[in-house]
Amino acid sequence: GILFFCFSVLKRAFSLHKSHSIKDMENTFQLVKNIIPPLTTKKHKGQDGRIGIVGGCQEYTGAPYFAAISALKVGADLSHVFCTREAAPVIKSYSPELIVHPVLDSPNAVHEVEKWLPRLHALVVGPGLGREDALLENVKGILEASKARAIPVVIDADGLWLIAQQPTLIQGYQKAVLTPNHVEFIRLSEAVLRDPVDSSDRRGAVLRLSQALGNVTVVQKGEQDVISDGEQVLECNLQGSNRRCGGQGDLLSGFLGVLVQWALHAGPEKTNGFSPLLVAAFGACSLTRQCNHQAFQKHGRSTTTSDMIAEIRPAFNRLFET
Repeated sequence: GILFFCFSVLKRAFSLHKSHSIKDMENTFQLVKNIIPPLTTKKHKGQDGRIGIVGGCQEYTGAPYFAAISALKVGADLSHVFCTREAAPVIKSYSPELIVHPVLDSPNAVHEVEKWLPRLHALVVGPGLGREDALLENVKGILEASKARAIPVVIDADGLWLIAQQPTLIQGYQKAVLTPNHVEFIRLSEAVLRDPVDSSDRRGAVLRLSQALGNVTVVQKGEQDVISDGEQVLECNLQGSNRRCGGQGDLLSGFLGVLVQWALHAGPEKTNGFSPLLVAAFGACSLTRQCNHQAFQKHGRSTTTSDMIAEIRPAFNRLFET
């Protein structure tokens, strides 16, 4: 059928960590279902997630929009974008739903973002960031401020470029999730492990990178998504499509920002002893693939990321609410 999964767990050698063997895909999805907050009249605005996206510059305005809108569509209540001055009017014009702060290239960017951190549940760092030194310096300060407040961070795209230059920025910060594609993964691995990547053993490679970073959760995107927290390894190979348009990773990072917050809020009893970030990553990967699959069935070769956004509700419903 459409939901074809291989879900697996590796026990770390000599680890005392209890290994949970997962028998079937239903149990896997159940863990994700467990962390999803119920919709109820009793809540107030903001309780189901206030997410910040750090990125967006003159060239790249689509990526932060995709991450921010997907966070809202998956069920966050508020989505903030912290971008450069030039990017702000453009991103605002895409959607009235987003709160856009044109601060990322200002001299006091770190202070400007820090003011908002007490109100945010999670940060997604990197969509549309670019590689300008001044911006990357500001992002370093923002990462430090987020760590000091124990705010979960999802790092993607040019955020990963920054981490490959300075892995100590997230070393040992276990509320971080990195979402590298094939090229970004090789760059990160070589920076951190100083060895060429063994491409014949993806699961081992992801496990080792996570361990070397101090058990930071790593999601290596690919034909199968391989996810590890340095103790366990999960694979998500739900059917997606053969279409590889830009922007799909931005949806994944937006979903992940929300799901990480939900999973941490739900607590370990809801994730059956699994790392909450691992469960969140599995859910975000599954949802991205399902959106891709559904959009491709309708639009084929002309599928774009905007078509995938239109599939978030039915895809979420199909995976997690039926």
